[in-house]
Amino acid sequence: MRLPRIFLFVAAVLLLLFLPGFSQSGSAQSSSAQSCEEGVKTAFARVQHLRRGINVSHWFSQSAGDYSAHHTETETTPEDIQTIASLGFDHVRLSIDATPLEQSFAGYGPNADFVARLDKAVDEILGAGMAVEIDLHPEEPYKLAVRTQGDAVDKLVALWRKLAAHYANRDPERVFFEVMNEPEVNDPYRWAGIQARVAAAIREVAPQHTIIATGANWSDIQDLLALHPLPDGNVIYNFHDYDPHEFTHQGASWGPVYWTEEKAIPYPSDEAVMADRLKQISDQAARYRVKGYWLDHWDEHRIRLMIDSAAEWAGANHVPLICNEFGVYQKVAEPADRLRWIHDMRTALEADGIGWAMWDYHNGFGVAVKDKDGKSVVDPGTVEALGLKK
Repeated sequence: MRLPRIFLFVAAVLLLLFLPGFSQSGSAQSSSAQSCEEGVKTAFARVQHLRRGINVSHWFSQSAGDYSAHHTETETTPEDIQTIASLGFDHVRLSIDATPLEQSFAGYGPNADFVARLDKAVDEILGAGMAVEIDLHPEEPYKLAVRTQGDAVDKLVALWRKLAAHYANRDPERVFFEVMNEPEVNDPYRWAGIQARVAAAIREVAPQHTIIATGANWSDIQDLLALHPLPDGNVIYNFHDYDPHEFTHQGASWGPVYWTEEKAIPYPSDEAVMADRLKQISDQAARYRVKGYWLDHWDEHRIRLMIDSAAEWAGANHVPLICNEFGVYQKVAEPADRLRWIHDMRTALEADGIGWAMWDYHNGFGVAVKDKDGKSVVDPGTVEALGLKK
């Protein structure tokens, strides 16, 4: 007689329950879940060290290939680190180019001592009482290879295994490992796999440290919203926010051509002014795009609603969240409008309990500018907009 399918199913379940390894497997799953839960608690505790930060750009990254000792010793000095700490910043996001890092670990090339100089920078930041985000910040063609070639991903994983092992002896309460800056991988599934591999490699050699993960492509809010959290609980998630670029990147030369034509684009968007500002954009399609900034009514309320979306994602996934890049290129932006945008972004982040790191210290978006002698001069207005005191 053939038994009904339901009886066969019940019998199979009962058999599994009494198999010797079944309870052990369940125990292992329970242990893994408990470990993840403990990791989440750790990440939420440590994100409190990342409340108010600053990026130090063009120091160990973005230096047009110049990573000489002269460059790294003069671009950002010990005096700069002390100034950053004195302003009330609690952490520094330290960007590191992958290429000289690989060469230094391998012990070849003109910058074989790159890692030793990097160690000095990390220890100066820690010595000033601040936390540090060790941010892998590669440029092209490194990123192109990662998004298109499997062996490049293998090299990225191997590099992180070396980097995390190298800093595994630094204080895990104040040293954070950020997988990659703005990966520019427009396939979120590919990036999810890459990021999971890197995170696993970091965890193998640095079991106590907190990882910083991000969404695909440019790490924008929409990239964050498409991200599924890693199975590792000891992870902080981050996003970048320069919206709207029509305002924040006016005058910039590294993006769409129309950015270079923009001048004095106001914030908040002002209908009376924008009608005239549109005349400076030569291309009709670009002019239409800039007109969208005017029609979208960008102001404090609009920024707050956008940040709320990121906070809602973090709340739904029960993970800590930071915004470790935001800012306004100051070449042609009206100073008062720039400060207003920085203030509105910063207060929106803080209203949702999101820690932040402004881009950047003393370059195009900076809280400071270098004088003719190379000394950093802090702008009081930017400090005030950030809610700090000079």
